[in-house]
Amino acid sequence: SFSKVKYREYVQKKYQVIKDRNAHLGENVKLNSRYTKLIIVDSHGYEKNREHEIIATGWKHTEAMTERASSVITMGTLFKPYKDGQTPQIVVLVGAAGIGKTITSKKIMLDWAAGELYKEMFDYVFYINCREMNLLTKEVSVADMILKHCPNNKTSINHILGQSDKLLFIIDGFDELRFSFDQSEDNLCSEPWEKKPVEIILSSLFRKTVLPESYLLITTRPAALEKLGRCERYAEILGFSEADRKEYFHKFFGNEKQARQAYRFVRENEILFTMCFVPIMCWIICTVLKQQLEKGEDLAQASKTTTGMYVLYLSSLVNPPGSNSKPCKKASLRGLCSLSADGIWKQKILFEEEEIKMLGLDQAGALPLFLNENIFQKDIDTECLYSFIHLSFQEFFAALFYVLEEDETMEDSGTPKKDVKTLLENYGNSRNYLMLTVRFLYGLLNEKSIKDMEEKFGCKISPKIKLDLIKWIQTYKQTVLSVPSVYDKIICQLEEFRCLYEIQDENFMKNALEPFTKIVICRNNLTPMDQIVLSFCVSNCHRLVSLEMYACTFRFEDLLFETAHFLICASISCSLRSCKLTADCCGDLSSVLSTNQFLTDLDLTANEVRNTGVQLLREGLKHQNCKLQRLRLNYCNITHVSCKDLAAVLKTSQRLIELDMGTNELQEAGVQLLCEALKHPNCRLQRLGLGLCRLTAACCGDLSSALSTSQTLVELNLQDNRLEDSGVQLPCEALKHPNCKLQKIKLRDCHLTDVCCGDLSSFLSTSQTLSELNLKHNKLEDSGVQLLCEGLKHPRCKLQKLKLANCDLTAACCGDLSSVLSTRQTLTELDLRNNKLEDSGMRLLCEGLKHPNCKLQNLRVHGAPSESILRFFQVILETVWATAWP
Repeated sequence: SFSKVKYREYVQKKYQVIKDRNAHLGENVKLNSRYTKLIIVDSHGYEKNREHEIIATGWKHTEAMTERASSVITMGTLFKPYKDGQTPQIVVLVGAAGIGKTITSKKIMLDWAAGELYKEMFDYVFYINCREMNLLTKEVSVADMILKHCPNNKTSINHILGQSDKLLFIIDGFDELRFSFDQSEDNLCSEPWEKKPVEIILSSLFRKTVLPESYLLITTRPAALEKLGRCERYAEILGFSEADRKEYFHKFFGNEKQARQAYRFVRENEILFTMCFVPIMCWIICTVLKQQLEKGEDLAQASKTTTGMYVLYLSSLVNPPGSNSKPCKKASLRGLCSLSADGIWKQKILFEEEEIKMLGLDQAGALPLFLNENIFQKDIDTECLYSFIHLSFQEFFAALFYVLEEDETMEDSGTPKKDVKTLLENYGNSRNYLMLTVRFLYGLLNEKSIKDMEEKFGCKISPKIKLDLIKWIQTYKQTVLSVPSVYDKIICQLEEFRCLYEIQDENFMKNALEPFTKIVICRNNLTPMDQIVLSFCVSNCHRLVSLEMYACTFRFEDLLFETAHFLICASISCSLRSCKLTADCCGDLSSVLSTNQFLTDLDLTANEVRNTGVQLLREGLKHQNCKLQRLRLNYCNITHVSCKDLAAVLKTSQRLIELDMGTNELQEAGVQLLCEALKHPNCRLQRLGLGLCRLTAACCGDLSSALSTSQTLVELNLQDNRLEDSGVQLPCEALKHPNCKLQKIKLRDCHLTDVCCGDLSSFLSTSQTLSELNLKHNKLEDSGVQLLCEGLKHPRCKLQKLKLANCDLTAACCGDLSSVLSTRQTLTELDLRNNKLEDSGMRLLCEGLKHPNCKLQNLRVHGAPSESILRFFQVILETVWATAWP
């Protein structure tokens, strides 16, 4: 119909141009000439990302191109039917601030109007700006909202409403709505002409009580998802892929030579390149670099911190190239800072004309620099409201408010109280809206930022605040500086590292991190920027002893060397458990091991190291500079092939004293190679872990030979292997050898029975070094323990800890154990959990506990009857009383 054609023409005209933030007043650019494709992925049950909006989602872009490549969607497939043929009616487009939600919404409007998108699906598409909705105080109807977007179209409104299955409403900026959506069903409207407050109208659209057949596309930041409630489909904007960033640079610069030069510079700077994942940061960086190129300046002058980049950008706005203008007036700067701080505390992003005038920001030249004019419909009138060109600039000026010298700020009653301690306390409790403000606070105290702000803006920054920051860091944190999961309720402390990186002051870092000895990082997906940030902080944590990482992911393989270096550059102990590392990083780890002068403990448990990774690690481990003493390779998907490389290390390195290779299929061939190394005169290994390595009795001859030769091995873990009774016989003979120095042996769940207990008893009565024997989860039964007790009572036996949990024991063996307790003065720990000892057994044990020779400190009998427990406590109290008062 004629009305559809007219409406499409109206939409095309309205959305074909956008205001460029760098443009002079009245200048615009065509949306299609600037728009660059963004990565959008299907997000199944979106998990709220709590990192700050500006650079929060950088790591997800690579994930989208690899692990989640199958879920990449386009604007055209947002309403794609499910497998069952049903089309989602409500689609939520989630994304961080500055990630491109609004420009995507406007691009959809433009493409629909041009007949390139949803041509057959929707007759009408309406764009609803949520900032504008906040201003509607009078009651409206859905029909009123449609009429506002259909000028001179009143005659066809009934026709539009009559075909609601052909309508799409784009609700842009849901997170900015200041309404409560907790409305009862009775309160909602069902007729499109029914007038209600705007929150009721929007709730009715969301909950499908009005125009139930219409479609909704809602854009929001992650933080507002809970308020929105459950929806049918979630899609997430991740930002630019690498190819898209390159395209953006070429579109932005226009000049091919400049575009190539700027892109090459950013590509080589990992921090800047990471920032460019996010469109708002890409725009800022392009703006700064373009102006530097036009001034003939070296691009290396570009800052490597977020704050530094904003200072450069703002100074280029205030003093454009070729301009002879004076620095921004202090009054304007003070006004912007006051406005920002007030808005941050009140979580307010729109400001009225009266506020602008009161702070002197209505002067010529002040507004276009940092503030956007927004003409909104308010009831029947229009109202002019102001917002910062981006939320991040409001946060920047709010931070500046707190660091300016006292005489640089306004003293009116309307200005927020300038108290850094209050700011930090609130940041510690809830960071959602103060996170970037505090990060900028640190960045503005960087020496270069202080100098730039004075030279370019004519204002002084107070360095005294550094003392407040150091005090806050040291009192707010404990000696363990941990970084919990971004999905935990605990606030992600990776943000502290980002703040410390912004300040780029090694003396400040040294003082701030002085108390910290241990860093724990759990379940984080680390961007290259995070890795560089952590590298900087770890290298300045001079008392760091231990760095533990669990279930972390490193997103970029071209940063593996830097990653490896920062992880272990300053720590003595480094754990990288379950970090999805592969053999690819082991060459870099090997290089670090050959140069690092501190690291003594490396845990690579539960990573895909594989045989190729061990082969790469070998050279670093054999290097004369390597100081590593403990290496854990549990559950690393390695086989007997790796044992050849590790055996070579053991024969060379006289520092490696602990090697744990549990939960790998080493089998007999692998153990044979390791045992040959154990017998080598250079080998100094003290602890060897071979738990769950698919070993059988066939390998026990080699183990026996190694035990009788090695004079350094003190601990051997063979648990969870099918050694059986025949497999234990030979090692027991070796344990009696005078060269054998074994102190601990773990034979848990080795399929042993009472048959092997005679051999075990024999070495117990011979060995003067064995202090701990773990026999848990074996069917020893009473007969087996009775044999063990013969060896335990021998005068030469020095055993201190005996573990017999889950060994099918009853009261029948408790008399023998009681006899051991009253005889053996070295036994301090006995574990009898999960055995059917019953009351009669406990009574017998208590007799031994009362004996003056008994030195037992720890008796574990979980599951014993209550009567026995009471008797046990009575015996303990009587014994303690007798000892205290002889």
